[in-house]
Amino acid sequence: MASTNDLKNGMVLNLENQLWSVVEFQHVKPGKGPAFVRTKLKHVLSGKVVDKTFNAGLKVETANVDKRDMQYLYKDGESFVFMDSSDYEQIYVAEPTVGDAARFLLENTEVIVALHEGNPLYVELPASIVFEVTYTEPGLQGDRSNAGTKSATIETGTEIQVPLFVEIGTKVKVDTRTGAYLGRA
Repeated sequence: MASTNDLKNGMVLNLENQLWSVVEFQHVKPGKGPAFVRTKLKHVLSGKVVDKTFNAGLKVETANVDKRDMQYLYKDGESFVFMDSSDYEQIYVAEPTVGDAARFLLENTEVIVALHEGNPLYVELPASIVFEVTYTEPGLQGDRSNAGTKSATIETGTEIQVPLFVEIGTKVKVDTRTGAYLGRA
């Protein structure tokens, strides 16, 4: 149990037997009436985001979430196999749990897997990863400015937008949260 005054970003709450992660919070002390805490909560499993207001000082149940450093090994049917970096134990994570992160998973990528009572909740990728461009249309002579973009396919099969000068075989840095091109690596 924790007080709403102790809320922090990333904290996982157990509300009505469902796990919610605190995305953002704000303590509000109006001139008239009691203080309260305005939060934005994200459902850990579905990703649904809701706004919820708590009275200040209210006790809320926190969930014990174990975040472990793991290495992605391979895909096995409908599951992804991860290995715990500390004890080499392998766990299978279902495709819906991995979600959008699957677009940027390369073998041997270091990720964080959040577990609650031994069950995987979500996979957290590094903020950016370097990928090799496997296919893109050739750039034309003179297309060396930042003005335009074109589609490119990276090693995982995901399509991203890159500047016109990027060619096949170029290593590019990609933001894993948005899929945006960050630069050459």
